Amino acid sequence: MVSKGMAETANTKPPTSRSHWGPAGWVRGLTAATAVGAFLAISGAFNTGDMSLPGRLAYWIGLLSLGTVWGRVVARYTFGLNPDDSHLWLRVLACSVLIAGPFTTVVWFLDTAFGTTHMGMRASLSLFLVVTLISIVMTTINVLIERGRARTIIVEAQAPAPPRFLERLPLKLRGAEVWAVESEDHYLRLHTSKGQDLILMRLADAVAELEGIEGAQVHRSWWVARDAIADAKRGDGRATLTLKDGSEVPVSRTYAKVLRDRNWI
Repeated sequence: MVSKGMAETANTKPPTSRSHWGPAGWVRGLTAATAVGAFLAISGAFNTGDMSLPGRLAYWIGLLSLGTVWGRVVARYTFGLNPDDSHLWLRVLACSVLIAGPFTTVVWFLDTAFGTTHMGMRASLSLFLVVTLISIVMTTINVLIERGRARTIIVEAQAPAPPRFLERLPLKLRGAEVWAVESEDHYLRLHTSKGQDLILMRLADAVAELEGIEGAQVHRSWWVARDAIADAKRGDGRATLTLKDGSEVPVSRTYAKVLRDRNWI
């Protein structure tokens, strides 16, 4: 009767971070158990249609909520205390059996109490084997999912932080590509893929915070991103860069050699 329902109780995930075992994780698990239990109760699944609706709600929500709690406890001690991959599949099997064993007994007593079915020894053994198999499948799926999430977390943790300067962009320019920064008295004019705006800041401080974007200071009043250059011209001993927005940027002799070495001009 409940072999499919037990799949929900076996929906355990080995932890990849503390947040999995925090209050939010418990709320997610119990909310899912309540939603699935309500669906099974309303549909009268697995021969529970003869029970009253309140009885079905109590049966399914109670069973799946208890399964969620027990499944998380088991997963916490089969995976959480040693979250590496050592003896992984042995722990999957142990977790599945520990979930299925007690819950076969719980289901047997609940079915007897609610009078939904009468299981003999052979039926109880069959139920245990089915629940164990479902637990193995569900636990394996969730182990693979969590391992994938763990790899994603590691990659994100190793990714370089975005340049601090991007946090200074005015709201209307958030998410834009920074093409150039031009000094105007005590302000900086920002040239971006979303337009221009002014902020109060020194160019030297901006250049320091732009680290992480491929670019260079090309003039005492200009910093330019490499990808923003649409054209570069040299003539009369001076060089000029043309940006994607059409702005022309002078290159001073102080920085010209560096730009030539980088093949910018």
